[in-house]
Amino acid sequence: MQKSFFNKKLVIILIAITISFLMIAFSISVRNNRSMPTFVQQFGNEAAGLVERVVNAPIAAVSSAGKSFSDLINTYQENQDLKKQVDNLAAQKVENQTLREENKALKQQLKLNKSLTDYDKISAYVISRSPSTWQNQVVINKGSLAGVTKNAAVLSRRGLIGRVTEVNQTNSKVELITTQNDSANRFAVQLVNAKDNVVNGLITGYDVDNNLLIMGQVILKEEIKKGTKVITSGMGGNTPKGLLIGTVEKVADNDYGLPSKIYIKPAANITDLGVVTVAKRTD
Repeated sequence: MQKSFFNKKLVIILIAITISFLMIAFSISVRNNRSMPTFVQQFGNEAAGLVERVVNAPIAAVSSAGKSFSDLINTYQENQDLKKQVDNLAAQKVENQTLREENKALKQQLKLNKSLTDYDKISAYVISRSPSTWQNQVVINKGSLAGVTKNAAVLSRRGLIGRVTEVNQTNSKVELITTQNDSANRFAVQLVNAKDNVVNGLITGYDVDNNLLIMGQVILKEEIKKGTKVITSGMGGNTPKGLLIGTVEKVADNDYGLPSKIYIKPAANITDLGVVTVAKRTD
């Protein structure tokens, strides 16, 4: 009796398993052949989508709010930086205006209409350069008719190249700063060392082999560093102050440890001259 009941139970289980497999197979077959899911499947999908939207909505809102806050902070910082720049520009403008007014007042006090740095500019071209005097002089296409005067300084685009020594009506001769003529009218120059002390001297020669100008008659005892800019001093002639000569390349000391010669790398390319400017000092 018990054995018969067990067999019936086993048969029912097998039938249930078989029916389950058949239903699963049928469901898969129907799903693959239907263009749309069943109502139950649609309902489940919609419910799952709704739950996902409900869960993701606060996360997306928080993320969006965080990004907006970050953008707001960045915009505020940029605005502050721009305000600082505007304030700096305004301060610089006021400072420049103050300096201009002070300079004007000093000129009036000294009864000067012009300063050592003021000069008129006359553009010219180099029209002649003899190989025999290559380091000494060139001829430019402007003369007295254009306002060129004797001893006026002449510049290239990068720095000083020489001075006018002879003026004709339509052309002029320019003695180069690299001249080896012992009787040349030398340029008065100066530099400022690391301790803000002014060092004065003259361009007394030119080292052809190393393409270096020589500054002599130096009267300062303190150290002069390589790379220091050398400019015209505006003293002893018609040359305006502040024209760039070049930069210090090396310093030669005498027996007492004082600078005797300063070698200067020229700012201008003396070997390649085309367009030049005559600087006629106006005071």
